[in-house]
Amino acid sequence: MGNRGMEELIPLVNKLQDAFSSIGQSCHLDLPQIAVVGGQSAGKSSVLENFVGRDFLPRGSGIVTRRPLILQLIFSKTEYAEFLHCKSKKFTDFDEVRQEIEAETDRVTGTNKGISPVPINLRVYSPHVLNLTLIDLPGITKVPVGDQPQDIEYQIKEMILQFISRESSLILAVTPANMDLANSDALKMAKEVDPQGLRTIGVITKLDLMDEGTDARDVLENKLLPLRRGYIGVVNRSQKDIDGKKDIRAALAAERKFFLSHPAYRHMADRMGTPHLQKVLNQQLTNHIRETLPSLRSKLQSQLLSLEKEVEEYKNFRPDDPTRKTKALLQMVQQFGVDFEKRIEGSGDQVDTLELSGGARINRIFHERFPFELVKMEFDEKDLRREISYAIKNIHGVRTGLFTPDLAFEAIVKKQVVKLKEPCLKCVDLVIQELINTVRQCTSKLGSYPRLREETERIVTTHIREREGKTKDQILLLIDIELSYINTNHEDFIGFANAQQRNTQTNKKRAIPNQGEILVIRRGWLTINNISIMKGGSKEYWFVLTAESLSWYKDEEEKEKKYMLPLDNLKIRDVEKGFMSNKHVFAIFNTEQRNVYKDLRQIELACDSQEDVDSWKASFLRAGVYPEKDQTENEDGAQENTFSMDPQLERQVETIRNLVDSYVGIINKSIRDLMPKTIMHLMINNTKDFIHSELLAYLYSSADQNSLMEESADQAQRRDDMLRMYHALKEALNIIGDISTSTVSTPVPPPVDDTWLQTSSGHSPPPQRRPPSAILPPGRPPAVRGPTPGPPLIPIPAGVPPFVAPPIPSRPGPQNIFAANNDPFPGPPQIPSRPARIPPGIPPGVPSRRPPAAPNRPTIIRPAEPSLLD
Repeated sequence: MGNRGMEELIPLVNKLQDAFSSIGQSCHLDLPQIAVVGGQSAGKSSVLENFVGRDFLPRGSGIVTRRPLILQLIFSKTEYAEFLHCKSKKFTDFDEVRQEIEAETDRVTGTNKGISPVPINLRVYSPHVLNLTLIDLPGITKVPVGDQPQDIEYQIKEMILQFISRESSLILAVTPANMDLANSDALKMAKEVDPQGLRTIGVITKLDLMDEGTDARDVLENKLLPLRRGYIGVVNRSQKDIDGKKDIRAALAAERKFFLSHPAYRHMADRMGTPHLQKVLNQQLTNHIRETLPSLRSKLQSQLLSLEKEVEEYKNFRPDDPTRKTKALLQMVQQFGVDFEKRIEGSGDQVDTLELSGGARINRIFHERFPFELVKMEFDEKDLRREISYAIKNIHGVRTGLFTPDLAFEAIVKKQVVKLKEPCLKCVDLVIQELINTVRQCTSKLGSYPRLREETERIVTTHIREREGKTKDQILLLIDIELSYINTNHEDFIGFANAQQRNTQTNKKRAIPNQGEILVIRRGWLTINNISIMKGGSKEYWFVLTAESLSWYKDEEEKEKKYMLPLDNLKIRDVEKGFMSNKHVFAIFNTEQRNVYKDLRQIELACDSQEDVDSWKASFLRAGVYPEKDQTENEDGAQENTFSMDPQLERQVETIRNLVDSYVGIINKSIRDLMPKTIMHLMINNTKDFIHSELLAYLYSSADQNSLMEESADQAQRRDDMLRMYHALKEALNIIGDISTSTVSTPVPPPVDDTWLQTSSGHSPPPQRRPPSAILPPGRPPAVRGPTPGPPLIPIPAGVPPFVAPPIPSRPGPQNIFAANNDPFPGPPQIPSRPARIPPGIPPGVPSRRPPAAPNRPTIIRPAEPSLLD
């Protein structure tokens, strides 16, 4: 196996697996399973027990193994066994293990030879084993008995194929020596799943039970029916030895003596027997381990490098160091301030690509949500005109006014400006919520010290709430300032002269930049959510919103346009989210009750998140598509609006309407500009300054430093796990280097001609052969056996030309002394009454007629008896 024996590799491999258990599931040494396959009475159980060195498997006639037995051998200082179905019990007496296997088998399959694919899991802990897994599979049988199903052969083969098909399994194809090897189902099934023969090892059992004068030398020398990895012969204990409690060590000594004393096997005794089989399997395990080491080493080295930086701070960790807590507190507070500022101001490192956070979300509030809230509170055209007419009439009183009163203009403007307070305060609330979320995200890095995290979050959140009141007071002050004086001399105000010259428009659209041009405001994917299933169901399209229309295409290439919808008379309304839907929906409809798209009065557009919905709504606002107003007040007031408006009053209403529109636009523009500045100055920037300059002092005053820096149990466990993994990785790399330098791998044997496994049809040479001395003419003393150079095994008398006898009708085919014979108890050879009529080429003593060969039975060649005529 190399310059070290397996007895030295076992502790190395077990140490490596222990190291992997500390590292986790990312690395593991996957040792191959050894599947023991064979027919009934092939001796599989004895082969399996030799690996453990204990008697623990059931014995008997017929099919004994009726459920797969998965045997896990685990290296341990003490020897005991345990079953998966009764983990709490440890078996130290292996006779009890056998009884438990029999009882568990009967529990599932019954007591009348039934079978089951449900495996029995057994673990054997011993100081004499290597960590590997063996599988004892039911013997291949063809005729059902007892409670066995009629397709017993198919079920057992499927069960066996399930285990031996795995690429990580080695296959021990066990075949008794007194069976026709070419008909071995174990070898045939191994050939199906391992056509190259890289995982299959042939095991020939019962060599000591062959008929006298026969042997399996040519098979074991891999000459007769070759396998790529060859055959290994073993001699198991007989039933008498088992009943007599013969020790396995004594049985191994007897096996060794058999091979050394047998004239056909003594020259290859060092390559026969159970110890050599174990050595071959151990070498295969060594080869497998060495093949997997390079990839394992690469994975371990990459893990070690990734841990180096994190472990560096733990290497010199001293929990009793008084300066450690102070240093850690300062570092964490500084890092918290840096993280908070990066999330607000933005940073190029550690960019979140999955969602918006911090400053980006606040920016969206400033420039998308807040403008949308402003537009939502904007006046309705009919309500505004009615209010203006009431104001004009109330100012004139009983008189009929000849001129447009400016007091009506101021009253309407102030009423509209007061409405700005609600969206402004809502904007402050949204920003505060984002700031608190940002603080919570930044304090997540302080999880190692729960008290410090809790105090930091409490102090900063309290400061933000304090700034909330001051910020809202300042916002309300800004609005009060706007109410205090109506500046009609503003450069952007249109004045009375221009207001009177404007044309009356019933449903006037708000002015937008570059109104005469086709301005693309937004592009993106949206789902039309309310198309019926009969018409194709919901479908995603690429939408393009311009200043004049909404178009959608098949994809973002914008080549195949599906529809173009003009924006005239369109408005937006909210739609409740469906019960089973995870989409967020809003709808577009026509205010004149016309179909918007095909036969739909409204189209429901769905987005993946509420943020996308708000962003699209803000884009529609820029295009002049406003949200739907609550019409209840309009309906209530419609009945009161029964008066008719004379032309003079109508002109006055229109003039004030234009003036209010102009002045409110100036106010909105000013508020939209001042709101972000005010919030940034009074709240966000102030919070950043507080964190950098005052947070540490508040922390020192809030609690004792020792209590603040008390480490959490999770952090202590994490540090211990990190250090344990680090040392385990280093140890595993050292062990891998030791295994690499202390073991060698054997090359894969060259391919052999194993077509006999595919083309054999039942008539093939048996595994035993007849020594030449047994086929010489009677009366001639047998020659001393020596190494046979090879065929022909049957001598042909000198001077006699080769002759092939014509086929005899009663014979199934040309007879050969290697032809298979399935008669388990063959009678004595027929004695020819007229030996002179034996065809030339067949020596005397070989019968000319044999009964037809039955399938699947070996031929037992016996020495020819002397003829009575002799």
